[in-house]
Amino acid sequence: MSNSFGHGGDWFSFQDESGQLPLDFSANISPLGVPYGVRAAICAAAEHADAYPDPECRELRAALSEHEGVPASQILCGAGAADLIWRAVLALRPRSACVMEPTFSEYRAALCAVGAEITPSLGPRTEMAFLCNPNNPTGELLSAASVRDYAARCRASGVVLLLDNCFLDFTDHPDPFPLEPGVLVLKAFTKLYGMAGIRLGYVMSTDEELLDRMAHMGPPWAVSTPAQAAGIAALKETDYVERVREIIREERPFLERELRSLGFLVVLGSANFLLFRSETPLEQPLRERGILIRNCGNFEGLDDKWYRTAVRTHEDNCRLIETLKEVIR
Repeated sequence: MSNSFGHGGDWFSFQDESGQLPLDFSANISPLGVPYGVRAAICAAAEHADAYPDPECRELRAALSEHEGVPASQILCGAGAADLIWRAVLALRPRSACVMEPTFSEYRAALCAVGAEITPSLGPRTEMAFLCNPNNPTGELLSAASVRDYAARCRASGVVLLLDNCFLDFTDHPDPFPLEPGVLVLKAFTKLYGMAGIRLGYVMSTDEELLDRMAHMGPPWAVSTPAQAAGIAALKETDYVERVREIIREERPFLERELRSLGFLVVLGSANFLLFRSETPLEQPLRERGILIRNCGNFEGLDDKWYRTAVRTHEDNCRLIETLKEVIR
């Protein structure tokens, strides 16, 4: 089996004779790890692992309803954001879709699976559009007004918009998009709560019939009992979220300055990662020194001189910078 995994976070492929795990900058995950309350909830949920999980995630959706201020009937939970992206595409099966790249590769992957034409702008044949805000991998954050304008253009043309807000809560002033007809708002627990291994995301929409179709576009019991318990516990971790935001607020400018001082071209971002360009190959030399970084050569519109790094703790970020100095010396 060939390794065609096209995302960050693949530390399983890391080989180290000492048995040490790598310092992973390739995945944009909270640098604080899994919150204690979430870990406790996962352990407690194991007691009920002999029973099937609630297929409708009733308790989790009720908690999300209170957290997001939308009816529980307008929320669908899934096994991470990627699962819900694929379910949306399979439910709609658009003949043509708009994807402004470079952006998250699962949009294109899901669309190609149904044979959709992919275009960079809205056109007369467009039936679905994707908007990632802040965008991955560039970190570009669109204003609330810009998002509303784009959603209005989609709605006027009968285009279903999937608005990917998975990184929005890392920004200084997260501005949630109010649910409107024709819009799917996607969020996940993966990044902000450090729950990548749990696989939990959710999508919100006023189109409950579309959510029902999405629910049937994949296997049942998509969200395990431990994942449901973890999500409920995570929503109570308000102090943890503030600590994460504070770290990103302080460390992103520091990491940007240090990368620029080494001669890299850095794209100014608003999330918990930075995109930069290096004329010197970095991925393998860093891997040999125990650090993983994301090569962005498989993003449409970018080549293998582009890299994405997560923003981590100050200690971790300093180690990355010192190691980069060794590599480019």
